[in-house]
Amino acid sequence: MSTDRLNQSSERIKESRRTVLETEELGVSILQDLHQQRQTLLHAHDTLHGVDDNIGKSRKLLTSMVRRMNRNKWIIGGLIGVLIVAIILISYFKISHN
Repeated sequence: MSTDRLNQSSERIKESRRTVLETEELGVSILQDLHQQRQTLLHAHDTLHGVDDNIGKSRKLLTSMVRRMNRNKWIIGGLIGVLIVAIILISYFKISHN
């Protein structure tokens, strides 16, 4: 009987060791997956910071372009106004001298 108990205990210990080894392998696998996911998240984080910086630069560039466009509109409008006044003055002087 004590031999049977010893054999049973020995089998339980072997089974426990197998369970521990399987659990350890599973833990190592999970840790590797978590490490890979962390690396992926860090890369995504860096990429998003780069995109955010590019969006900021693009916003500044577009704002500058809009300002320049508005300034050019005012300049063209002013030139058109000056030309209209010049045409009116020339027409007035031509008509008044005839």
